[in-house]
Amino acid sequence: MPQKDKLPIPYPVVVEGKYDKIRLSNIIDARIIVTDGFGVFRKEEKRLLLRRLAAASPLIVLTDSDGGGKIIRSHLSGMLPKDRIIPLYIPQIKGKERRKEKPSAAGTLGVEGMEDSLLYDLFLPYAKTDADPLARAAENPLSKVDFFEDGLTGGANSSQKRDELAQKVGLPAGMSANALLEALKLLVTYEEYLTLVGRERA
Repeated sequence: MPQKDKLPIPYPVVVEGKYDKIRLSNIIDARIIVTDGFGVFRKEEKRLLLRRLAAASPLIVLTDSDGGGKIIRSHLSGMLPKDRIIPLYIPQIKGKERRKEKPSAAGTLGVEGMEDSLLYDLFLPYAKTDADPLARAAENPLSKVDFFEDGLTGGANSSQKRDELAQKVGLPAGMSANALLEALKLLVTYEEYLTLVGRERA
């Protein structure tokens, strides 16, 4: 994509590794913290840092869309207040990072392998602005009731329907109902959600 100014992001951004940090440093102007992969599980100083940061500001969490990324994201969700986390997701794209000799176990690209334009658009809604994304999410009436009504929970094929909806908005497959709900409240308006599921507002 044409060279653009870095996006000024007011929130700390949490990623898995140093190559993710290097990648994002070309796209955003923000404080970027790495979990050192699964290292965050055993490094008390890293957990303390993240808790302190979360007490002062919401944190943007962006991990890979593979199994390891989901485990790290789940761990962070368990150790930090949910209302202090802004979850971002990259789509599942088959491929291999240039620096690696072979693809990951999942065969998909991680954060470092994403295109500039995709990362730019991913962070654009969170650039310094008068509109706080957490405030927008709080005002979004989308709820578990909607998910149940639209067959995204409680049905035999609910998981498949969630995957199909996630794909429409560039989210990875395999997300839990709660994780998908939190992400959608940040990413789309209620009206946009209704359009995605083909339902008219009552």
